[in-house]
Amino acid sequence: MLIFLIGFMGSGKSYTGRNLAPLLGVEHIDLDHYLEQKENMSVKQIFEKKGEEHFRKLEKKYFHDLIPQQQLVISTGGGAPCFYDNMEVMNAKGLTIYLNRTKDFVIQHLLRGQHKRPLVASMTREQLENYYDELLEKRKHFYEKAKLQVGDADTEEIFRMIENAAF
Repeated sequence: MLIFLIGFMGSGKSYTGRNLAPLLGVEHIDLDHYLEQKENMSVKQIFEKKGEEHFRKLEKKYFHDLIPQQQLVISTGGGAPCFYDNMEVMNAKGLTIYLNRTKDFVIQHLLRGQHKRPLVASMTREQLENYYDELLEKRKHFYEKAKLQVGDADTEEIFRMIENAAF
């Protein structure tokens, strides 16, 4: 089964994916890291040198090339579900899980790792909260198409939700 973790930046998709995959006995792929290796440059460099459109096309190709029988947990980038038909493809090929964390959860997480995220590195808390509100408003309708929404559930709780779900 393919499991796609989606949600806002800082919602814990990579962390959850790394910890959920062993519980399920499958491999984990962080899509941003995968695309960085494929392109031999960072996401930031891809955006700067080849443009966002190129990056979004790489994401789309990856989703379209997946075979539903693969056994993977995939941590997507925050924008991945919001472009092309990516959300529909993910829903057709596997289980989409929206890590719809509380605003406070996400803001605290982003503030702790702010230096690692070029988009928000120089923002004050107030600017970060405004950015969150504006971007989430644009993306929420994509995220809410997920088959499972888990709120602030931890990895063990998400694992139990998957086990108990009939998809």
